[in-house]
Amino acid sequence: MEVCYQLPVLPLDRPVPKHVLSRRGAISFSSSSSLFGGPAPRQLSKRRGAISYDSEDQTALYIRMLGDVRVRSQLGFEQERRGSHPYLYVDFRILHSRPESAGPVSARNVRRLLSFQRYLNSSQFLRGIPASDPLSYILDDDYTGQAKLMLEKVGNWNFDIFLFDRLTNGNSLVNLTFHLFNSYGLIELFQLDMVKLRRFLVMIQEDYRSQNPYHNAVHAADVTQAMYCYLQEPKLAQTLTSCDLLLGLLAAATHDLDHPGVNQPFLIKTDHYLAALYKNSSVLENHHWKSAVGLLRESALLSHLPTEDRLSLEERLGSLILATDISRQNDYLSEFRSHLDKEDLCLTNGGHRHFILQMALKCADICNPCRPWKLCQQWSEKVTEEFFHQGDIERKHNLEVTPLCDRQSNSIANIQIASYTELCM
Repeated sequence: MEVCYQLPVLPLDRPVPKHVLSRRGAISFSSSSSLFGGPAPRQLSKRRGAISYDSEDQTALYIRMLGDVRVRSQLGFEQERRGSHPYLYVDFRILHSRPESAGPVSARNVRRLLSFQRYLNSSQFLRGIPASDPLSYILDDDYTGQAKLMLEKVGNWNFDIFLFDRLTNGNSLVNLTFHLFNSYGLIELFQLDMVKLRRFLVMIQEDYRSQNPYHNAVHAADVTQAMYCYLQEPKLAQTLTSCDLLLGLLAAATHDLDHPGVNQPFLIKTDHYLAALYKNSSVLENHHWKSAVGLLRESALLSHLPTEDRLSLEERLGSLILATDISRQNDYLSEFRSHLDKEDLCLTNGGHRHFILQMALKCADICNPCRPWKLCQQWSEKVTEEFFHQGDIERKHNLEVTPLCDRQSNSIANIQIASYTELCM
């Protein structure tokens, strides 16, 4: 968090060239912005990677970011699938808060994503008020310290991912996964560029749809933490290779990448292009896998590895993610029971280790009922709300409403019993 305050800042009374404002990562403030009662920033700029409050504004706080420079056209910035990953060091989403009224800033109920003190200082700076005592940042340091303390117990099954997400300003997936890569020594073992790794993780987090109540980046972080718990089991910890660990964490972090918030039958019956692309077979899982491979290649995280090794890692990553397809649940359970009955699982065998990783990822993906009640309850409410949202869409467009997605005839308890009974069959 402290890094951003060491970067050069231009005074607000100094004109900033248009080519600077057009950079991905330029942050522009204006008296017409939502911070001062104007329209929401999303209405003023469609760029996901920049925070711009007025395209005509000539004053700005400028922060150097990774990324290319896109030319401003007469109609604005050209659209792109992914933004410029503004969360590398600090989360500015406090500026996207919607005001309850058009009154003065002090009269609004602003949702705090940065600490109150840091928000207060930034707003005072914008109004030309001298900065207060540096001790005002102690609250932010305290949040950072609490997040670090939580990471020391990341192998605890009672790990509260919701609290960790709040303490990291919504960056739980980035911080958690980076910490696990570092703790396993994977950065040194695979000679990963830390800037590329950080950028890759931010790209992953951004490609999860935050509007999904359940299938979002917090769910991915929760599955990654659960996967780590399984990887720490003594028998696995003694036999898994560094490549197994790398694949296990990558698969957990990307297993639901760019999830649309609806299930496969919905995509099929609406003739969605993804259903046609993957021929109605493991539609979502194939999309998650291909999206993950796309980000790996875009970030060039593994570009230094031999082509053969890189392609092998991508294929094995796909095998893990495809194992999360619920429609193939019985196949994996039958194979697992067969191995247990025959007692022929040998963790020195690479194929058997890979199968165990598949089972571990499947368990991590649906482990919510095994969490402490206060966490389990929150996940139950979130997944139910996502089901109901799909049902609402189906009813709106006169489609047959999926039984578990009908809010008029279902409750959270009924859905939980039905869905998890089906998973265990």
